[in-house]
Amino acid sequence: MSDIIDDVLSNIKNSSIFKSREYLLPEYVPDELPHREEQIKKMASVLAQVYRSEIPNNIFVYGLTGTGKTAATRFVLKNLRIKLDTFEYLYINTRQSDTSYRILADVIEKLGERVPFTGLSTAELYRRMLRKLNDFSKIIIIVLDEIDAMVKKHGDDVLYKLTRINTELERSKVSLIGITNDVKFVDNLDPRVKSSLGEEEIVFPPYNAEQLEDILKRRAKLAFKPDVISDNIISLCAALAARDHGDARRAFDLLRVAGEIAEREGHSNITSEYVDRARIEIEKDRVYEIINTLPFHSKLVLLAVIKGLSNKSSLTTGEIYEIYRQTAKSISTESITQRRVSDILNELDMVGIVTAKVVNRGRYGKTKEVNLAVSKEIIIKGLLDNDEKLAGLWNR
Repeated sequence: MSDIIDDVLSNIKNSSIFKSREYLLPEYVPDELPHREEQIKKMASVLAQVYRSEIPNNIFVYGLTGTGKTAATRFVLKNLRIKLDTFEYLYINTRQSDTSYRILADVIEKLGERVPFTGLSTAELYRRMLRKLNDFSKIIIIVLDEIDAMVKKHGDDVLYKLTRINTELERSKVSLIGITNDVKFVDNLDPRVKSSLGEEEIVFPPYNAEQLEDILKRRAKLAFKPDVISDNIISLCAALAARDHGDARRAFDLLRVAGEIAEREGHSNITSEYVDRARIEIEKDRVYEIINTLPFHSKLVLLAVIKGLSNKSSLTTGEIYEIYRQTAKSISTESITQRRVSDILNELDMVGIVTAKVVNRGRYGKTKEVNLAVSKEIIIKGLLDNDEKLAGLWNR
């Protein structure tokens, strides 16, 4: 059996495909970010106030997934920090640290103090954070990435505290950068938070196919060995990603996964067949991840769609709402409004989980017909994994 492991390790060790996968991973921050010069200049102009030891305005960064928001933010902060020692910056992904407790704990730990994973009150954590921040005589820039994920689950209380924190600090001052995929996110915030958080707004538009092709060529030179990938394959990956809202992350994933498939099968170049197989593999993973990280009521709405479609070919918004309302009631959960359920269905349609098509029913007026856009099995797996409450509902 050890021969199998030896063969796998040999394929990796003697890879004829990759020089380094690192350059195709989301965590990699490149030395240059083409086609984002305007956004980088604006962000750097706002943050440059730290040169005079002055607090820069808070920044709110908008854009769809894969438009370079996080990479550009890290790029600017990393390069400013190399040139200036008047500030420090902390990066927190609030999809991973999605509670007030974890966000405050992450800030404290990044400032050098250990805190228990659970057990303290939020008020105590906040006091510890203030004390730790006051130990610094610098400006602290806190980046809250995917901030919409946390607020949708737990509200904007921690944001409110952070936007008011400078009134309680003596030696240090805090500036915030919020990053979100949801262009309507700020509209739903408490007006007090909105006015403070979004002092400067930077919008990242989707990349077009030509821009993506240029970016992919640069990364491919770093990631792959010579003659592994042709310009035609790069153009194909760019076109597929441009079709999916100009998502550079998806383009990198296509290249990387296609290369991994070719490597596993012992080939020395990447063909369109491998790109197609990579696309199918990524699509499954992407759908699962989106569904598994949905807010609870969005999961309940999607569960209602699954239940309703077990004996119907399509559903109206009203039918889905009734199933959702009964499901919420069965677990003693207060239901949201029908309008909010309609918004959730639109969001699920936008990310490709369901199709929500408006149809005209003559004298009965217009209605929305909802159906699944991906396989039922993937949806069920995404809904039920790591969620005992929903698993219990499904098994009833």
